[in-house]
Amino acid sequence: MTKPTTTNTGTPVESDDESLTAGTQGPILLHDHYLIEKLAQFNRERIPERIVHAKGAGAYGELVVTNDVSQYTKAKLFQPGARTESLVRFSTVAGEQGSPDTWRDPRGFAVKFYTEDGNYDLVGNNTPIFFIKDPIKFPDFIRSQKRLPGNGLRDHNMQWDFWTLRPETAHQVTWLMGDRGIPKTYRHMNGYGSHTYQWINAAGERFWVKYHFKTDQGIEFLTQVEADRIAGADADYHRKDLWEAIERGEFPSWTVYVQVMPVTEAEGYRFNPFDLTKVWSHKDYPLIEVGKWTLNRNPANYFVDIEQAAFEPSNVVPGIGFSPDKMLLGRVFAYADAHRYRIGTNYAQLPPNQARAAEVNSYSKEGAMRYHYNDPSVPVYAPNSFGGPHAEPERAPDGGIWDFDPVIVRAGYVPHAEDGDFTQAGTLVREVLNDDQRDRLVDNIVGHVLGGVREPVLSRVFEYWKNVDADLGKRVEEGVRAGLNGNGSTPPPAQG
Repeated sequence: MTKPTTTNTGTPVESDDESLTAGTQGPILLHDHYLIEKLAQFNRERIPERIVHAKGAGAYGELVVTNDVSQYTKAKLFQPGARTESLVRFSTVAGEQGSPDTWRDPRGFAVKFYTEDGNYDLVGNNTPIFFIKDPIKFPDFIRSQKRLPGNGLRDHNMQWDFWTLRPETAHQVTWLMGDRGIPKTYRHMNGYGSHTYQWINAAGERFWVKYHFKTDQGIEFLTQVEADRIAGADADYHRKDLWEAIERGEFPSWTVYVQVMPVTEAEGYRFNPFDLTKVWSHKDYPLIEVGKWTLNRNPANYFVDIEQAAFEPSNVVPGIGFSPDKMLLGRVFAYADAHRYRIGTNYAQLPPNQARAAEVNSYSKEGAMRYHYNDPSVPVYAPNSFGGPHAEPERAPDGGIWDFDPVIVRAGYVPHAEDGDFTQAGTLVREVLNDDQRDRLVDNIVGHVLGGVREPVLSRVFEYWKNVDADLGKRVEEGVRAGLNGNGSTPPPAQG
């Protein structure tokens, strides 16, 4: 039985076929709400495509940990036997939405793990390195791979101009021009975290790590002739292959490994371990198996699950953190900022981006398309006295810290000889204000406090002003007490 057509708000629709007109030959009427809704929705059914990695495909899967790497990280998703749902998006880098899948290009390999401590995003490529090592060059590099501003055409001369002027690109360009520059399918390529990350174990010991996803299907590639033919005959070749393999139950899988470097060995290592254009020798730091990662479910809706998916290296969980890799640190800012522009302020509430198991207690509020919100009794500011969430450093990821000079810390200013919080406020009251100004100050404070301040805040208000100036605090308390006793009431409850 077919279901009746409705508007977006559930009202039954009179016709799927004809617009409302003034007579059979007359003009279309503006109050045909369903017609206007359809056209307006159609005009807005695309969000801006990604500036980089615009064309891609994705699927859901699961990571199963088969080895014990707990000596290196306390991250729950990497504990022995852990099973974690994940989402992946594969992509080309330079092409637009309609570009062929088989262009010679690196492939994006972005994975989101839905852990009980929040989402962990590993945003990498099918190569263990990249073209540049400093994020200040990223816009220049991407523009050199895109299109000329005048005729809108891609230009090899522009690409090679940038590459040859930036010799750091040599390692990645060698990969790109070799066999792995055009993988046969997304299933037949490796994935890499590419960057150097930090792992922290339960004892607080820190390690530098690199991620490797080794395809269990084997590495296979297309020749340039094959890729060019497929580009003209089947532009969505890689997207179709991934979808069809999962649909027929041929679930692609990868074995996940890490390289682990003790933090003390980083400074003296023969290559800079944080340089994204370099790899670590497997002889120096052999691969350590972590587990099996399998893709077993296609998206229910490509736009909802894949196009709106937002991957960002800023999403880390306890036991995992950042390194001094400059490109990684630049991406920590840039990715979340791109999502706010492309998708909207509340992109984290969309289905593919929602934390699945973690309790979300955020002070974020409002903004376009917000539909999750705190109970009205929860304060919208911190600190507060009314049970709102508070930071728990012992539970939070601490991986943005390392022991190089200067050491990264969360700390206030270094106090100087007279740097008390109340010192200069007291000087202002005693030495700058005259008697009339002090009287008005007391009256203003008393009037404001009587406007609704209640315990336990009320007692802190009195202490606050006594710390500024003992006499001022005494006068404020006396004035408030007199005001409360005079009207026989207590202050109304304050709003959290």
